[in-house]
Amino acid sequence: CGVLWGVAPGAHTDTPRDQALADFEEATGKTQAVYHSYRRGTELFPTATDVKLARDAANPRLLFINWKPTGATWAEIAAGDRDTDAYLDRLAGHIRSTFNEPFFFTVHHEPENDVKERSGSGMTAKDYRAMFRYVVNRLRADGVTNLVSTMVFMSYVPWNVKSWFEDLYPGDDVVDWVAWDVYAHSEPGGYGYGDFGEMMNRTSRSEPDWPGFYNYAAARFPDKPLMVSEWGVWYSGRDPDHMAEFYESVGKQMPLFPRIKAMVYFDTPSDQKDRNSRVDRTAEGLAAYRELSANRTFQVDVGKPKGY
Repeated sequence: CGVLWGVAPGAHTDTPRDQALADFEEATGKTQAVYHSYRRGTELFPTATDVKLARDAANPRLLFINWKPTGATWAEIAAGDRDTDAYLDRLAGHIRSTFNEPFFFTVHHEPENDVKERSGSGMTAKDYRAMFRYVVNRLRADGVTNLVSTMVFMSYVPWNVKSWFEDLYPGDDVVDWVAWDVYAHSEPGGYGYGDFGEMMNRTSRSEPDWPGFYNYAAARFPDKPLMVSEWGVWYSGRDPDHMAEFYESVGKQMPLFPRIKAMVYFDTPSDQKDRNSRVDRTAEGLAAYRELSANRTFQVDVGKPKGY
């Protein structure tokens, strides 16, 4: 029935989220089916802004809430850390009283980057697995029945081939969707320079047995919907045309990846490495992205919000 089209707007900026989303939708000429937001620590969600965006009568949206716990290790959370338990119980009550529509939810996305595979670290791959299971099961036990749990990997070959990589997966009973984050680069001849197909199945000459993440996920999770939960094209002045060319390749090559059911762009003027993925970084890029957004594949009706 198509592919959900979404965005994390105004990332790494101080622009209010609703304004960033409005600006993105105006620039690209399309209401986003998925709005991706990031929370950490003891923030309660969905926020009033989240709910307003999801329940927009004219343009309803699905929420994707990405929560990163702080103050305790993965192992401590899985063992029943008192402060985290109290927060999760408060959070569950807030969700039950605030928002009963389905929403995507993940815990500590891209955990590979934080794995400390040594005994007693509390941050091993198996600790992550246990923590994810604990959080989802506690929220479910507290009556949160509308979260769509999403496992978000980092699509980076050196992590994908680690001996502990398979230990991260929390299990089919607590994971509804499987997702990964991946970016294209516009530096000619550099890492990640290519088209959509290269990004989706990036390989490494140093790891000849790695099949590419899409191929891996499609085989490893045959019964799960797949999502690209963050994607983008990093601008380079050495090849300013690459962004437009890449967006054009998405439209042409999307049928090669039929298991993908959602694509969520990460739009930022400057990330931690001062890289720019803004779709309007070049006029040609914006025109190509607008054309891509109009592709029939991404015309998915998410339905009317509650109360309408």
